[in-house]
Amino acid sequence: MGELHPAVTEPDTPLAVYQHRGTRAIQRMVEYAPSTGGLALWVRHLDLPEEPGQAAGIAAPATKPAPPVTTDGYTIRYSTSFEALSLAEQVGWVAHEVLHIALRHPQRYLDLQHRLGDADLQLFNRCADAIVNSTLDHLNWLQLPAKAVTIDRLLAAEVGMKSSVEAALLEWDVERLYRAIDDRRPQADGSQRDGPRAASVRALGGQDQADLKPGADAQEAPEDGAEQTREWSERISRAHANDGEFSMLRTLIADLPTTHTPWEQVLRTQLARSLAPKRDISWSRPSRSYLANQGRAGLNWRMPWEPGFSSSKSVPRLVVIVDVSGSVDDTMMQRFACEVEAIVRRLEAGLVLVIGDDQVREVTRFEPGRATPNRTGLRDIVFRGSGGTDFTPLLEEADAHHPDIGVVLTDLDGPAQHRPRWPVIWAVPEANASAVAPFGRKLVLR
Repeated sequence: MGELHPAVTEPDTPLAVYQHRGTRAIQRMVEYAPSTGGLALWVRHLDLPEEPGQAAGIAAPATKPAPPVTTDGYTIRYSTSFEALSLAEQVGWVAHEVLHIALRHPQRYLDLQHRLGDADLQLFNRCADAIVNSTLDHLNWLQLPAKAVTIDRLLAAEVGMKSSVEAALLEWDVERLYRAIDDRRPQADGSQRDGPRAASVRALGGQDQADLKPGADAQEAPEDGAEQTREWSERISRAHANDGEFSMLRTLIADLPTTHTPWEQVLRTQLARSLAPKRDISWSRPSRSYLANQGRAGLNWRMPWEPGFSSSKSVPRLVVIVDVSGSVDDTMMQRFACEVEAIVRRLEAGLVLVIGDDQVREVTRFEPGRATPNRTGLRDIVFRGSGGTDFTPLLEEADAHHPDIGVVLTDLDGPAQHRPRWPVIWAVPEANASAVAPFGRKLVLR
């Protein structure tokens, strides 16, 4: 199990190592639901200092009160107002934040924002709160805020769907719920204006402030994010099964974090398999076992000749075809280019870059360990095409270089009349994820 992380005050004293403002609440959670309550032990906890003037009794300015607890996806942060709550209310808040972390809501908000280009944190927070509150509101040993929004209320009021809490938790995840209520419309000045659903959802939570505070730390590397998602999903499932009817989780909900293997990892694996140096059989030299036995199986028996192996002299070669009429943004191109260049450099492979749309526009060769004078790498590609795409001439040009494997960066909008014998990976932006590859393997760049 994890440990309760210390508060920021008095860290050198033995008792302070396990003391923070949420300690009593966690003790009660573990008492009533040992496994699901114990999820709090995998979370960092931090006491925030008093607000300026609070210790001196100076009245705070007339603004909306900050929530007693917030989280960035890793740490639960306790304000001084948390201490004024009853124990049942403290338990409700801590359990609420623990589930936000376990379900990875802050990280999923950032991922959704990246995918959509614009996501409203307050609306997402309301949807995440509805799921978490509905998961916890069957428990009588904790108390949720008086105006806590639940998923059945949100669906009935905003989507016009009547459903039981159990059925809704089995069907709706936070991303789907957010898309259902986000009816904002862009304005001429670039801002977004709430539609009737978005405006109503904002009002559901009353004056409560958002408790999700995703920071820069929540922007994980794809591999790290996939590993954290897998670990939290396993912890939730094990804890729910161990607690049985005493589980904090109402049911195993549809919002459980799911693991998506990062496209970088898939691309890395596929290219490494095809570009890794292969050994050739050498009839001019014996195998090690033949040498070790001096070519004999006994005093009077000679072993048959056993050839050895030598490293292949041919340099593995990768061809990258870039459809310059495709819809690939600069950020994704940078990620893709960095990944491919790192793989080629690590495997000491040659690279042929074919750029075109309905015809070949440019071909550049990169020898292992060398840079061309007029181009430093894939990151310098300028997307300027005619708008139409035909993969046939691009694949025929790539085939002339006899690669071991090829990657086509495209939106898959065009014919491909030539099918090469080498493996082809079609790297497609997420906006074109539903496009069908003519052959080979499709890899969606998220």
